[in-house]
Amino acid sequence: MTNLIEKLRNHLKTVVVICLALLAVISGLSLLIDSSHAHSWADRYIPFFWSFFGFAAAAAIIGITHVLRRAGIQAPTTFYDRSDATDREEEQ
Repeated sequence: MTNLIEKLRNHLKTVVVICLALLAVISGLSLLIDSSHAHSWADRYIPFFWSFFGFAAAAAIIGITHVLRRAGIQAPTTFYDRSDATDREEEQ
């Protein structure tokens, strides 16, 4: 798995181009779907609605978690280092 990640990092531009091409193909194919039986007005009248909705939802989740992390929910990176040091001091 580590080798795969390293290969993808080494060929980052290729990965980005492939992802953008795949996005374009999927978006283009979504225009071929019949929207006359859509469940909501947004499905019928806004092209790529669910793509935009999914992107906005993901961006909102990332933003909310960033705010929560800044609020102190995430433990500091030295959290376990400090607890190990205090445990060692107690043992002595």
